[in-house]
Amino acid sequence: MPSVEEFAFRRLTEAHLPLVGQWLAEPHVQRWWGEPADALSEIRGHLDDPLVEPYLVLIPARPIGYVQKYLIDGPDHPYGDQPAGAAGIDQFIGIPSLIGRGYGSKMVEAFALKLFEEGVERVVIDPHPESAQAIRAYEKAGFTVFDQRQTEDGPAQMMARDRC
Repeated sequence: MPSVEEFAFRRLTEAHLPLVGQWLAEPHVQRWWGEPADALSEIRGHLDDPLVEPYLVLIPARPIGYVQKYLIDGPDHPYGDQPAGAAGIDQFIGIPSLIGRGYGSKMVEAFALKLFEEGVERVVIDPHPESAQAIRAYEKAGFTVFDQRQTEDGPAQMMARDRC
């Protein structure tokens, strides 16, 4: 099992999209991210979006997943009630054999620490309430539940980790 320090995050490029597309077609990813072609199109759109930063997740040099940071940019954002300096994240591990082995919690913790180093004050994550495995992983990564909401993507168990 890699340590938190072994995770690396490389800005996503057009060249990474075929790999991300393969992962999106995996049943464990598709269940939460939806139709692979639609999800890939949305991720492609983030390549030039100033409010979203998409990354390839590596340990130490092997690509294993995807993570994106999005700015919670004021009161018009669905999570605009969060404190100033908050950012949201979405992610998945693409390799099925790594699911349920602790990689998710380490990946999320490593990315949260990276964001804290960049000055983010709070990291928000919004798993589906039925995604018990993800919720447990986020709790292991230091996130706590603060609300349950209905979002444009369905119900969300709102969780956050604050910078210490």
